[in-house]
Amino acid sequence: MNGVHDLGGMHGFGPVEREEHEPLFHAAWEGRVKGIQQLTRGAYYNIDAFRHGIERMPPAEYLRASYYERWLATVERNLIEQGLIDSAELEARVALLRDHPAAEPPRAGGAPAPVPAPKVPPESPPSPAPRFAAGDVIVTRNVHPVGHTRLPRYARGKRGTIHRSYGPQTFPDTNAHGLGKQPQPLYNVRFAGRELWGDSAEPGQVVYLDLWDSYLDPAPA
Repeated sequence: MNGVHDLGGMHGFGPVEREEHEPLFHAAWEGRVKGIQQLTRGAYYNIDAFRHGIERMPPAEYLRASYYERWLATVERNLIEQGLIDSAELEARVALLRDHPAAEPPRAGGAPAPVPAPKVPPESPPSPAPRFAAGDVIVTRNVHPVGHTRLPRYARGKRGTIHRSYGPQTFPDTNAHGLGKQPQPLYNVRFAGRELWGDSAEPGQVVYLDLWDSYLDPAPA
């Protein structure tokens, strides 16, 4: 989808600040968010749904949020969509902690509440045969899907050359939406910097992108 998360090739966001000896976590809560993500991803949502949750953050909220705040936002969204928590329950807990930061988690009494079973995606058809081989010249499709995609905006409608083929791989565009893995051939594609960036490209610059078969068409002669 086209969103503020797709920053490749955009200007005006300032330099990337590099922190010397940057720690793995800047605060204890970041480590907890990572732990929650590791416990829930794979059990209740997949990596593509995780990424798509971040993409759906409101633009101002996305730009204001830190790395692990974005992780927390998508974990919350995915768990709500899976029926494990509801938004009213989450808002009530946030309000309590806002007023009473040291409040202990509520203790479960009696029998634990039943946990909803993860939604099972439909069975996927076999992967189609690859249409391209190393050395083939392709052009990426100039499409603007409303759902998840791994075809970046700056690389749409551009000519490139197949560098290598990885064989069939899970297709993120369906996997993110619970429609199954629907594997497709995946390629590593080489683009000249000038093709992507025009006159602002550095001399000799090249970019390699991993792109799925349905993103590509044969380049016209």
